[in-house]
Amino acid sequence: MSSALTDLCRCPIVQAPMAGGASCPDLAAAVSEAGGLGFLAAGYKTADGMYQEIKQLRGLTGRPFGVNLFMPQPQYADAAAVDVYRQQLAGEVSWYDTPLGDPDSGRDDGYEAKLAILRDDPVPLVSFTFGCPAPAAVASLKRAGTLTVVTVTTPEEAQSAQHAGADAICVQGIEAGGHQGTHRDDPATDGGGIGLLALIAQIRETVQLPIVAAGGIMRGSQIAAVLAAGADAAQLGTAFLVCPESGANVLHKQAMTNPLFTRTDLTRAFSGRPARGLVNRFMREHGPYAPAAYPEVHHLTSGLRKAAAKAGDPQGMALWAGQGHRMARELPAGQLVEVLAAELTAASAALSLRAAS
Repeated sequence: MSSALTDLCRCPIVQAPMAGGASCPDLAAAVSEAGGLGFLAAGYKTADGMYQEIKQLRGLTGRPFGVNLFMPQPQYADAAAVDVYRQQLAGEVSWYDTPLGDPDSGRDDGYEAKLAILRDDPVPLVSFTFGCPAPAAVASLKRAGTLTVVTVTTPEEAQSAQHAGADAICVQGIEAGGHQGTHRDDPATDGGGIGLLALIAQIRETVQLPIVAAGGIMRGSQIAAVLAAGADAAQLGTAFLVCPESGANVLHKQAMTNPLFTRTDLTRAFSGRPARGLVNRFMREHGPYAPAAYPEVHHLTSGLRKAAAKAGDPQGMALWAGQGHRMARELPAGQLVEVLAAELTAASAALSLRAAS
Protein backbone atom coordinates (compact mmCIF):
# COMPACT_ATOMS: atom_id res chain seq x y z
CA MET A 1 0.00 0.00 0.00
CA SER A 2 1.22 3.55 -0.53
CA SER A 3 2.99 4.95 2.51
CA ALA A 4 0.23 7.50 3.19
CA LEU A 5 -2.43 4.81 3.38
CA THR A 6 -0.17 2.37 5.21
CA ASP A 7 0.23 4.90 7.99
CA LEU A 8 -3.49 4.70 8.72
CA CYS A 9 -3.44 1.10 9.99
CA ARG A 10 -0.96 -1.49 11.25
CA CYS A 11 -2.48 -4.35 9.26
CA PRO A 12 -4.12 -4.29 5.80
CA ILE A 13 -7.63 -4.93 7.14
CA VAL A 14 -10.39 -2.41 6.44
CA GLN A 15 -13.87 -2.66 7.97
CA ALA A 16 -16.38 -1.93 5.21
CA PRO A 17 -18.71 1.04 5.62
CA MET A 18 -22.10 -0.71 5.82
CA ALA A 19 -24.93 1.83 5.58
CA GLY A 20 -28.09 1.20 7.53
CA GLY A 21 -26.66 1.05 11.04
CA ALA A 22 -24.07 -1.75 11.11
CA SER A 23 -21.04 0.52 10.79
CA CYS A 24 -21.50 2.41 14.03
CA PRO A 25 -18.85 4.26 16.10
CA ASP A 26 -18.39 1.32 18.48
CA LEU A 27 -17.50 -1.05 15.62
CA ALA A 28 -15.22 1.41 13.83
CA ALA A 29 -13.39 2.24 17.07
CA ALA A 30 -12.84 -1.41 17.95
CA VAL A 31 -11.39 -2.17 14.50
CA SER A 32 -9.10 0.87 14.48
CA GLU A 33 -7.90 0.21 18.02
CA ALA A 34 -6.96 -3.35 17.01
CA GLY A 35 -4.79 -2.10 14.14
CA GLY A 36 -7.27 -2.22 11.26
CA LEU A 37 -9.06 0.72 9.67
CA GLY A 38 -12.57 1.36 10.98
CA PHE A 39 -15.19 3.07 8.84
CA LEU A 40 -18.37 5.05 9.40
CA ALA A 41 -21.14 4.93 6.78
CA ALA A 42 -22.69 8.34 6.17
CA GLY A 43 -25.24 6.94 3.71
CA TYR A 44 -28.89 7.37 4.73
CA LYS A 45 -27.89 9.75 7.54
CA THR A 46 -28.35 13.49 7.74
CA ALA A 47 -25.25 15.68 7.62
CA ASP A 48 -25.63 16.38 11.33
CA GLY A 49 -26.16 12.69 12.04
CA MET A 50 -22.86 11.96 10.31
CA TYR A 51 -21.12 14.72 12.27
CA GLN A 52 -22.42 13.44 15.59
CA GLU A 53 -21.16 9.93 14.81
CA ILE A 54 -17.73 11.31 13.91
CA LYS A 55 -17.62 13.16 17.25
CA GLN A 56 -18.63 9.99 19.07
CA LEU A 57 -15.99 7.93 17.26
CA ARG A 58 -13.28 10.46 18.10
CA GLY A 59 -14.24 10.09 21.73
CA LEU A 60 -13.67 6.32 21.49
CA THR A 61 -10.35 6.22 19.63
CA GLY A 62 -7.49 8.41 18.58
CA ARG A 63 -6.64 6.04 15.75
CA PRO A 64 -7.37 6.92 12.08
CA PHE A 65 -10.72 6.02 10.52
CA GLY A 66 -12.70 6.61 7.35
CA VAL A 67 -16.10 8.02 6.39
CA ASN A 68 -18.03 6.82 3.33
CA LEU A 69 -20.31 9.06 1.23
CA PHE A 70 -22.98 8.12 -1.31
CA MET A 71 -22.75 10.08 -4.55
CA PRO A 72 -25.92 11.93 -5.69
CA GLN A 73 -27.92 9.87 -8.16
CA PRO A 74 -29.10 11.04 -11.59
CA GLN A 75 -32.79 11.23 -12.34
CA TYR A 76 -33.57 8.41 -14.75
CA ALA A 77 -36.14 6.21 -13.02
CA ASP A 78 -39.38 5.50 -14.87
CA ALA A 79 -42.12 6.96 -12.66
CA ALA A 80 -44.70 4.62 -14.19
CA ALA A 81 -42.57 1.58 -13.34
CA VAL A 82 -42.19 2.81 -9.76
CA ASP A 83 -45.96 3.23 -9.52
CA VAL A 84 -46.53 -0.31 -10.80
CA TYR A 85 -44.11 -1.62 -8.16
CA ARG A 86 -45.95 0.41 -5.53
CA GLN A 87 -49.16 -1.41 -6.46
CA GLN A 88 -47.40 -4.77 -6.30
CA LEU A 89 -46.34 -4.03 -2.72
CA ALA A 90 -49.96 -3.53 -1.57
CA GLY A 91 -49.99 -6.96 0.05
CA GLU A 92 -46.90 -6.08 2.11
CA VAL A 93 -48.63 -2.90 3.30
CA SER A 94 -51.53 -4.99 4.62
CA TRP A 95 -49.28 -7.69 6.08
CA TYR A 96 -47.06 -5.32 8.06
CA ASP A 97 -49.79 -2.72 8.62
CA THR A 98 -47.55 0.14 7.57
CA PRO A 99 -47.70 2.61 4.66
CA LEU A 100 -45.21 2.80 1.84
CA GLY A 101 -42.71 5.64 1.85
CA ASP A 102 -42.52 8.58 -0.53
CA PRO A 103 -40.31 7.58 -3.48
CA ASP A 104 -39.43 11.24 -4.04
CA SER A 105 -37.91 11.75 -0.59
CA GLY A 106 -34.53 12.84 -1.96
CA ARG A 107 -31.79 11.86 -4.40
CA ASP A 108 -28.56 13.43 -3.15
CA ASP A 109 -28.32 11.96 0.40
CA GLY A 110 -27.20 15.38 1.66
CA TYR A 111 -23.95 15.00 -0.27
CA GLU A 112 -22.88 18.64 -0.48
CA ALA A 113 -23.65 19.32 3.19
CA LYS A 114 -21.68 16.25 4.26
CA LEU A 115 -18.78 17.21 2.02
CA ALA A 116 -18.74 20.70 3.52
CA ILE A 117 -18.52 19.27 7.04
CA LEU A 118 -15.68 16.94 6.04
CA ARG A 119 -13.78 19.86 4.52
CA ASP A 120 -14.26 22.06 7.60
CA ASP A 121 -13.53 19.30 10.12
CA PRO A 122 -11.34 16.81 8.23
CA VAL A 123 -11.13 13.07 8.87
CA PRO A 124 -8.18 10.89 7.77
CA LEU A 125 -9.98 9.17 4.88
CA VAL A 126 -13.15 9.67 2.82
CA SER A 127 -14.46 7.08 0.37
CA PHE A 128 -17.18 7.42 -2.27
CA THR A 129 -19.77 4.91 -3.51
CA PHE A 130 -22.27 4.95 -6.41
CA GLY A 131 -20.16 7.21 -8.59
CA CYS A 132 -16.98 9.21 -8.92
CA PRO A 133 -16.61 12.64 -7.30
CA ALA A 134 -15.59 15.64 -9.36
CA PRO A 135 -11.86 16.40 -9.40
CA ALA A 136 -12.58 19.67 -7.57
CA ALA A 137 -14.24 17.80 -4.69
CA VAL A 138 -11.28 15.41 -4.42
CA ALA A 139 -8.84 18.32 -4.53
CA SER A 140 -10.72 20.16 -1.77
CA LEU A 141 -10.42 17.15 0.53
CA LYS A 142 -6.73 16.77 -0.31
CA ARG A 143 -6.17 20.41 0.68
CA ALA A 144 -7.78 19.55 4.01
CA GLY A 145 -5.32 16.68 4.46
CA THR A 146 -7.81 13.90 3.72
CA LEU A 147 -7.04 10.83 1.62
CA THR A 148 -9.72 9.77 -0.87
CA VAL A 149 -10.87 6.36 -2.11
CA VAL A 150 -13.41 5.68 -4.88
CA THR A 151 -15.35 2.39 -5.07
CA VAL A 152 -15.10 0.81 -8.54
CA THR A 153 -16.46 -2.33 -10.18
CA THR A 154 -14.82 -2.13 -13.63
CA PRO A 155 -11.50 -1.04 -15.15
CA GLU A 156 -13.28 1.90 -16.78
CA GLU A 157 -14.54 3.13 -13.42
CA ALA A 158 -11.01 2.78 -12.05
CA GLN A 159 -9.76 5.06 -14.83
CA SER A 160 -12.39 7.65 -13.89
CA ALA A 161 -11.22 7.53 -10.27
CA GLN A 162 -7.61 8.01 -11.32
CA HIS A 163 -8.59 10.94 -13.54
CA ALA A 164 -10.46 12.53 -10.61
CA GLY A 165 -7.30 12.41 -8.53
CA ALA A 166 -8.29 9.73 -6.01
CA ASP A 167 -5.52 8.42 -3.77
CA ALA A 168 -6.76 4.82 -4.00
CA ILE A 169 -9.64 2.68 -5.23
CA CYS A 170 -11.83 0.13 -3.50
CA VAL A 171 -12.18 -2.68 -6.04
CA GLN A 172 -15.51 -4.42 -5.40
CA GLY A 173 -16.06 -7.89 -6.81
CA ILE A 174 -19.44 -9.43 -7.57
CA GLU A 175 -19.13 -11.55 -4.38
CA ALA A 176 -19.59 -8.51 -2.14
CA GLY A 177 -22.59 -8.16 0.15
CA GLY A 178 -24.82 -5.10 0.03
CA HIS A 179 -25.05 -2.72 -2.91
CA GLN A 180 -22.86 -2.99 -5.95
CA GLY A 181 -21.00 0.31 -6.12
CA THR A 182 -21.37 0.79 -9.88
CA HIS A 183 -20.99 4.36 -11.13
CA ARG A 184 -23.93 3.98 -13.48
CA ASP A 185 -26.84 1.68 -12.78
CA ASP A 186 -27.53 -0.02 -16.10
CA PRO A 187 -30.12 -2.87 -15.98
CA ALA A 188 -28.53 -4.32 -19.14
CA THR A 189 -25.48 -5.28 -17.06
CA ASP A 190 -27.40 -7.05 -14.27
CA GLY A 191 -25.65 -10.28 -13.35
CA GLY A 192 -22.60 -9.38 -15.41
CA GLY A 193 -20.31 -8.33 -12.57
CA ILE A 194 -16.71 -9.51 -12.36
CA GLY A 195 -15.27 -11.76 -9.67
CA LEU A 196 -12.78 -10.09 -7.32
CA LEU A 197 -9.55 -11.84 -8.34
CA ALA A 198 -10.20 -11.34 -12.05
CA LEU A 199 -11.17 -7.72 -11.42
CA ILE A 200 -8.01 -6.97 -9.45
CA ALA A 201 -5.88 -8.36 -12.29
CA GLN A 202 -7.72 -6.30 -14.92
CA ILE A 203 -7.53 -3.09 -12.91
CA ARG A 204 -3.86 -3.63 -12.01
CA GLU A 205 -3.15 -3.48 -15.77
CA THR A 206 -5.30 -0.37 -16.19
CA VAL A 207 -4.37 2.10 -13.43
CA GLN A 208 -1.50 2.65 -10.99
CA LEU A 209 -3.59 3.43 -7.89
CA PRO A 210 -3.36 1.45 -4.64
CA ILE A 211 -6.16 -1.14 -4.38
CA VAL A 212 -8.38 -2.03 -1.44
CA ALA A 213 -10.03 -5.34 -2.41
CA ALA A 214 -13.63 -6.09 -1.38
CA GLY A 215 -15.94 -9.02 -2.00
CA GLY A 216 -16.63 -12.18 -0.02
CA ILE A 217 -13.48 -11.99 2.12
CA MET A 218 -13.91 -13.79 5.46
CA ARG A 219 -10.52 -15.34 6.32
CA GLY A 220 -6.91 -14.23 6.58
CA SER A 221 -5.99 -16.69 3.83
CA GLN A 222 -8.29 -14.80 1.47
CA ILE A 223 -6.62 -11.54 2.46
CA ALA A 224 -3.29 -13.14 1.56
CA ALA A 225 -4.77 -14.19 -1.79
CA VAL A 226 -5.92 -10.69 -2.77
CA LEU A 227 -2.61 -9.19 -1.63
CA ALA A 228 -0.79 -11.74 -3.79
CA ALA A 229 -3.09 -10.81 -6.69
CA GLY A 230 -2.05 -7.17 -6.48
CA ALA A 231 -4.22 -5.55 -3.81
CA ASP A 232 -2.72 -3.42 -1.05
CA ALA A 233 -5.39 -4.10 1.57
CA ALA A 234 -8.63 -6.04 2.03
CA GLN A 235 -12.03 -4.65 3.00
CA LEU A 236 -14.43 -6.90 4.93
CA GLY A 237 -18.09 -6.17 5.64
CA THR A 238 -20.03 -9.37 6.30
CA ALA A 239 -17.21 -10.66 8.53
CA PHE A 240 -17.68 -7.68 10.88
CA LEU A 241 -21.48 -7.51 10.63
CA VAL A 242 -21.99 -10.24 13.26
CA CYS A 243 -19.58 -8.72 15.81
CA PRO A 244 -21.20 -7.62 19.09
CA GLU A 245 -20.12 -4.01 18.39
CA SER A 246 -21.95 -3.98 15.04
CA GLY A 247 -25.15 -1.97 14.96
CA ALA A 248 -26.89 -4.47 12.67
CA ASN A 249 -30.27 -5.81 13.77
CA VAL A 250 -29.96 -9.02 15.80
CA LEU A 251 -32.18 -10.84 13.27
CA HIS A 252 -29.77 -9.84 10.51
CA LYS A 253 -26.80 -11.12 12.53
CA GLN A 254 -28.50 -14.44 13.29
CA ALA A 255 -29.47 -14.95 9.64
CA MET A 256 -25.82 -15.00 8.52
CA THR A 257 -25.35 -18.56 9.80
CA ASN A 258 -28.98 -19.67 10.00
CA PRO A 259 -29.34 -22.83 7.84
CA LEU A 260 -32.75 -21.50 6.74
CA PHE A 261 -30.90 -19.03 4.49
CA THR A 262 -28.82 -21.13 2.13
CA ARG A 263 -27.65 -18.64 -0.49
CA THR A 264 -27.27 -15.05 -1.55
CA ASP A 265 -28.34 -13.30 -4.73
CA LEU A 266 -28.37 -9.85 -6.28
CA THR A 267 -31.72 -8.07 -6.15
CA ARG A 268 -33.38 -4.72 -6.77
CA ALA A 269 -36.35 -5.63 -4.57
CA PHE A 270 -35.46 -3.44 -1.59
CA SER A 271 -33.76 -0.41 -3.12
CA GLY A 272 -34.04 -0.40 -6.89
CA ARG A 273 -30.27 -0.94 -7.22
CA PRO A 274 -28.51 -4.33 -7.42
CA ALA A 275 -27.51 -5.47 -3.93
CA ARG A 276 -26.43 -8.88 -2.64
CA GLY A 277 -28.37 -10.35 0.27
CA LEU A 278 -29.68 -13.58 1.72
CA VAL A 279 -32.53 -14.90 -0.39
CA ASN A 280 -35.76 -14.57 1.58
CA ARG A 281 -39.47 -14.36 0.85
CA PHE A 282 -39.48 -10.65 -0.04
CA MET A 283 -36.60 -11.07 -2.47
CA ARG A 284 -38.17 -14.11 -4.16
CA GLU A 285 -41.62 -12.52 -4.53
CA HIS A 286 -40.62 -9.00 -5.56
CA GLY A 287 -37.10 -9.18 -6.98
CA PRO A 288 -38.16 -10.21 -10.50
CA TYR A 289 -40.45 -7.18 -10.77
CA ALA A 290 -38.46 -4.42 -9.06
CA PRO A 291 -37.58 -1.56 -11.40
CA ALA A 292 -34.18 0.09 -11.82
CA ALA A 293 -35.12 3.02 -9.61
CA TYR A 294 -32.70 4.03 -6.86
CA PRO A 295 -33.30 5.67 -4.44
CA GLU A 296 -37.03 5.70 -5.22
CA VAL A 297 -37.55 2.03 -4.33
CA HIS A 298 -35.33 2.41 -1.25
CA HIS A 299 -37.62 5.17 0.05
CA LEU A 300 -40.71 3.18 -0.97
CA THR A 301 -39.78 0.06 1.01
CA SER A 302 -38.03 1.68 3.98
CA GLY A 303 -41.08 1.51 6.26
CA LEU A 304 -41.80 -2.09 5.28
CA ARG A 305 -38.27 -3.19 6.18
CA LYS A 306 -38.45 -1.44 9.55
CA ALA A 307 -41.86 -2.96 10.26
CA ALA A 308 -40.58 -6.44 9.40
CA ALA A 309 -37.66 -6.01 11.79
CA LYS A 310 -39.99 -4.75 14.53
CA ALA A 311 -42.24 -7.78 13.96
CA GLY A 312 -39.24 -10.12 14.21
CA ASP A 313 -39.67 -11.27 10.62
CA PRO A 314 -36.39 -11.64 8.70
CA GLN A 315 -38.37 -12.72 5.61
CA GLY A 316 -39.28 -9.08 5.01
CA MET A 317 -35.89 -7.54 5.79
CA ALA A 318 -32.96 -6.64 3.56
CA LEU A 319 -30.43 -9.17 4.84
CA TRP A 320 -27.36 -7.88 3.03
CA ALA A 321 -24.59 -10.48 2.98
CA GLY A 322 -21.56 -11.45 0.91
CA GLN A 323 -21.08 -14.88 -0.61
CA GLY A 324 -18.94 -15.99 2.34
CA HIS A 325 -21.64 -15.32 4.95
CA ARG A 326 -21.71 -18.89 6.32
CA MET A 327 -18.09 -18.37 7.45
CA ALA A 328 -19.04 -15.52 9.80
CA ARG A 329 -17.52 -15.71 13.29
CA GLU A 330 -19.28 -14.03 16.21
CA LEU A 331 -16.14 -12.54 17.75
CA PRO A 332 -15.53 -9.10 19.26
CA ALA A 333 -14.31 -6.84 16.45
CA GLY A 334 -10.85 -6.31 17.94
CA GLN A 335 -10.36 -10.03 18.41
CA LEU A 336 -11.53 -10.69 14.85
CA VAL A 337 -8.89 -8.28 13.53
CA GLU A 338 -6.24 -10.14 15.56
CA VAL A 339 -7.43 -13.54 14.29
CA LEU A 340 -7.49 -12.33 10.68
CA ALA A 341 -4.01 -10.83 11.05
CA ALA A 342 -2.67 -14.12 12.46
CA GLU A 343 -4.30 -16.08 9.63
CA LEU A 344 -2.82 -13.64 7.12
CA THR A 345 0.66 -14.08 8.59
CA ALA A 346 0.37 -17.88 8.47
CA ALA A 347 -0.97 -17.89 4.92
CA SER A 348 1.71 -15.48 3.71
CA ALA A 349 4.42 -17.62 5.31
CA ALA A 350 3.02 -20.72 3.59
CA LEU A 351 3.01 -18.93 0.24
CA SER A 352 6.63 -17.89 0.74
CA LEU A 353 7.65 -21.45 1.55
CA ARG A 354 5.96 -22.77 -1.58
CA ALA A 355 7.61 -20.10 -3.69
CA ALA A 356 11.02 -20.98 -2.26
CA SER A 357 10.64 -24.75 -2.76
